[in-house]
Amino acid sequence: MIHCVSAVLNPDELAAIQSRLASTPFVDGASTAGWSAREVKRNLQVTTGTPEYEQIARIVREAFMRSGELQAALLPAAATPVLFNRYGQGMEYGPHVDTPVMGSMTSAIRSDIAITLFLSDPRSYDGGELTVFMNGIGSQFKLEAGAAIAYPANTLHHVTPVTRGVRDAAIIWVQSQIRDPAQREILWDLENAKHVTFKREGKSPTFDLISKSRANLIRMWAEI
Repeated sequence: MIHCVSAVLNPDELAAIQSRLASTPFVDGASTAGWSAREVKRNLQVTTGTPEYEQIARIVREAFMRSGELQAALLPAAATPVLFNRYGQGMEYGPHVDTPVMGSMTSAIRSDIAITLFLSDPRSYDGGELTVFMNGIGSQFKLEAGAAIAYPANTLHHVTPVTRGVRDAAIIWVQSQIRDPAQREILWDLENAKHVTFKREGKSPTFDLISKSRANLIRMWAEI
């Protein structure tokens, strides 16, 4: 599944990140790519570990944690540190698949889902669309600043060349409690069915049965 969620960041958070990015040092993004991805990765990324990085990373982490839709759809068990990247004119990230396991031996996670949080006004740059290939079909995404897209990390995807302006984004990879994407989709459908039923009937016997089924499927499938 692909989830697009608007306004993950509120205007104050977005403005704070944009302001700090204006004076934060960037390095060559190829430094964190695998040996083959380095051939097609041409972007910049924020140096981690600095006070400026920690400030903006904390804003993104808190926004991700409070997003009810992302939490319910992804059922995260763990996440990578936030990565901030920048694409200036002529920069792109060619087709690639994300590294399946990220981190060190003591903090490794399986990258089930990638999240791109858009930080630049889409009208301020040309190109820079995130293209995700599923079932042989590529879909392009260029969301409003503050919106996020979550998509399967096992897909081929790329960022098209930026031809004008600058595209900034934050990236997080998530390990889900539910490894199987088909199972996650069933649980997401049931979550939506709960909300529709509650809106129509309140806490009815039907609502309780849907809630029970979703909870018990999580118990059956969860890897924690």
